Order: sequence, then C-alpha cells, then structure tokens
Amino acid sequence: MKKIYGKIIEHYESCLEKHGDNHLGVDWPKLEDVDKRYKVMLDIIRLNEANDHEVSLLDFGCGTAHLLAYIQHHNLQNIVYSGLDISQKFVDVAQEKYPNNSFYCVDILEAEDSLDHFDYVIMNGVFTEKRELSYAEMWDYFTKMISIIYNKCNKGFSFNVMSKNVDWEREDLFHVSHDALSQFLCQNLTRDYVIRNDYGLYEYTVYVLKK
Repeated sequence: MKKIYGKIIEHYESCLEKHGDNHLGVDWPKLEDVDKRYKVMLDIIRLNEANDHEVSLLDFGCGTAHLLAYIQHHNLQNIVYSGLDISQKFVDVAQEKYPNNSFYCVDILEAEDSLDHFDYVIMNGVFTEKRELSYAEMWDYFTKMISIIYNKCNKGFSFNVMSKNVDWEREDLFHVSHDALSQFLCQNLTRDYVIRNDYGLYEYTVYVLKK
C-alpha cells in the first residue's frame, strides 16, 4: 500500500538529486539558519546534562548527516551519534561519509521494534513540511511518530514545526499552534516539555523530557 507520507520522501530525494549534499539538498533555504537550528536542537542535552556526560543521540531524519559534521566541528565529544532516515538514498550518502558511525534506514511506523533506545532523539526538519498532505493527515502522521519516539528515548527528544504566529502560512508547510501541541503532549505523552521560540525563525522547537 502506498504510504501517505511518500510524497514527503519523494520531495526530499528530489532536492538531493537536484542540489547535492548541501543545505539545499535537504531543502533548508538559507545556509545561515542551518547551524542555528543544530545548536537549538542540541541544547536539549545542555539543558539536561553535565557537559562531560556521554550520551547516545539518534539524528532522526538525518539526511546526509550534516548534524554530525556540526558536532565534530564544535568538538562535542560527549555525543555518541547515530543517524536514521527513511530514504536509502540519504543513508547511503551519510554512511559513505561517516563509515565509523551507525546509520539506519527504517520506517518506524512499520518496524518500530527494529529500533534501539537512545538517550536523546533529534528530529530537525522532519515535521516542517507537509507537502500535499492535508493538515489532518500530517497531524495524524506527526502524532504517531512522536508517540513512538517518546517510547524510544531514555531522556528526551526535540523537534521543530512551523509557527502559526506568522504573517501568512504556506500551504506546503506544517504550521501548528502552541495550544494544539500542548494539549496533545499533556494528554498523551507528558507535561514535561519546553517550547522554544527565541531564535528568530518562523518555526519553533520543542524539547520533550522524560524524568
């Protein structure tokens, strides 16, 4: 059966084919915003841990592992990195660049039990675009995914979605209100979360913590 989120996968694979292994290849339009997102995503670890405490991290939707390049560039030696992407094309590029790291090509909606547990899971850009999906279809996909990830992380996970506090909303992006998200998290996962909206982009990041 054709996956309803197949359009999203096809879109990102077309970006990789068109632009190659760079920020445009994972459909981030501005290079200057990329490192800002990585820092904000990784701050969930700084929020929760001593700097020298080693943690395992799964980069969920890793693309070609640009987050790992950021981690190495900033010498964040306490992070044991693994990557996961639903696209074999992205995983192949990442594994070739970083043969000593583990990369998984898994659809967790179909093979949840095949994935190990990690201290932290980062989902950067996984839920910002909905492409041709309706809001209801994307909401169903999004909430199923974060519910599984909540059970797969030991300490917490972070993700970003598009803000509704903007001048206009794009039809192909996934704009989520703080209220709707907070209601889902409190009723289904946990009341321990942080909404971070302080880094100047038209999105926000959420840290979901397990205590």
